[in-house]
Amino acid sequence: MGSERYEGPLEQVNEYLWRIPASYKSGMRVEGRIYADDRLLEQIRADQAPEQVANVAFLPGIQVASLAMPDIHWGYGFCIGGVAATDPEEGGVISPGGVGYDINCGVRVVRTNLKKEDVLPKIDHLMNLLFQKIPAGVGEEGPYHYADKKLDRLLADGVQYLLAEGYATEADIEHTEERGRIDGADPDAVSPRAKQRGQDQCGTLGSGNHFLEVQVVEEVFDPEAARTMGLEEGTVCVMIHSGSRGLGYQVCDDAIKELRQAPAKYGISLPDRQLVCAPVRSPEGQKYLAAMRAAANYAWANRQLLMWQTREAFAEFFGQPWESLQMNLIYDVAHNIAKIEKHRVGDQIKEVCVHRKGATRSFPAGHPDVPQRYQKIGQPVIIPGDMGRSSWILVGQPKSMEETFGSTCHGAGRVLSRHAAIQKARGRRIDQELAAQGIVAKCRNWKGLAEEHPDAYKDVSLVVDIVDRAGLAKKVARLRPIGVVKG
Repeated sequence: MGSERYEGPLEQVNEYLWRIPASYKSGMRVEGRIYADDRLLEQIRADQAPEQVANVAFLPGIQVASLAMPDIHWGYGFCIGGVAATDPEEGGVISPGGVGYDINCGVRVVRTNLKKEDVLPKIDHLMNLLFQKIPAGVGEEGPYHYADKKLDRLLADGVQYLLAEGYATEADIEHTEERGRIDGADPDAVSPRAKQRGQDQCGTLGSGNHFLEVQVVEEVFDPEAARTMGLEEGTVCVMIHSGSRGLGYQVCDDAIKELRQAPAKYGISLPDRQLVCAPVRSPEGQKYLAAMRAAANYAWANRQLLMWQTREAFAEFFGQPWESLQMNLIYDVAHNIAKIEKHRVGDQIKEVCVHRKGATRSFPAGHPDVPQRYQKIGQPVIIPGDMGRSSWILVGQPKSMEETFGSTCHGAGRVLSRHAAIQKARGRRIDQELAAQGIVAKCRNWKGLAEEHPDAYKDVSLVVDIVDRAGLAKKVARLRPIGVVKG
């Protein structure tokens, strides 16, 4: 983690927005903007993430501002929580560091017709079954294998291929961002090594901050939106957080190596070599986009198969089909992706390349990309917290289109590196601490829980409060974990 403090300028714009003026560094094309309040500012200054916001402002073709959400923390090239839109017409670039290594890491939430009282007395046994059924941890294989032509189809068609395989429904596709398949994916742009890593990992949770949580709706803030999603106080839900596994990591790693010479070739001057990039319209830029989209489709398929296995486990445990448990997908959102989208910039509608790295799409009611069911309330936004605190469901708001290229935060945001989190957990039993709070935690090893214990994260309620007050997304419901499977 970039451990030195940020000592540069942060000028207050209003109670939830701060700016880094474009005059801070020679070469910044636009200013930096960070959504935060006084409560989070000290944590934000604690590492070099704001410096990264300033560095992203150097990228050719960047529009309006280099943006960061309140869950900002240091990352590779871009900060995590970073948003930047570039205009290909103005030589705008695509940067793998603006997507991240875990391409389309994202989260989905499934509601059930079960109530807290149906599940709490049995939560130990239910979590044991889920832990047994859901492949989790480093290098764990799943029951699904995709190689050669089957893998190419998965990379090209994502969840839509799984529909043909019998592992998805039309309703699942309808309630997944991009309908679970982004256009322009090219399996041939994905290296043999990346494909090899992805053959047996689709339908696996992975490690790090990935999880499956059984949660209970604890409080509803917007009854109409909650009703539309099938939520009320006491409803049991399942939240799944995972990405493109080793395949996506390899796609990013390959691209960073391949693009190393591109800035010099195209006359691009960068303050940080981790911001390696190429013009969107260049052959190098197009190749990365095609591979990144294939990895994104893989990630949507991964979360779909994780949900399918969860449905099967619930059906086995409760002795009835998942359909009669009404285990319906509320929504699935990507957290690490770059997309070509239309946005208003000044008095023009432009087609821009929106990088969201540790940021969530937050489209408002009436937007054509919002599913029919949510047209009146806006796109569901899912913000996981940490194992010991709440997660949130919100809906996108119009101001996100005006200020952040339709984006909001994606989680709580780390305050401790994984190494520091492990040091702080020495001599502690994190599973017992969580059990004392009524949360059953299952993990392959002590380290997995130690890296991700609640002290390692900002308080998600503060992060969510800022985006709610800023008008980027609106609170709908708070969900409390009662059981968690960690990688």
